[in-house]
Amino acid sequence: MPNIKSAKKRMELSRKWQAKNRAVRSRIRTAVKRVRQAEDPETAEARLREVSALLDRAATRRIFHPNKVARAKSQLHKHVNGLKQG
Repeated sequence: MPNIKSAKKRMELSRKWQAKNRAVRSRIRTAVKRVRQAEDPETAEARLREVSALLDRAATRRIFHPNKVARAKSQLHKHVNGLKQG
């Protein structure tokens, strides 16, 4: 436990942001699962747009590395395009 006031404050802020980031990551993981579980291409495409926005926001805030976001979006697009073809 820190003794210095500024160190205590940083610890509290760190915990707060850690909780927020965990919630964002969880929301994204759930949204990605919903895209993968979609049966028809229209639903998958609509959900893909939502996931893309969430992923881009996470990359901007550096919750995920931008390259990881690009890779995930690419894989999801590939999946949705596969649903469209049959």
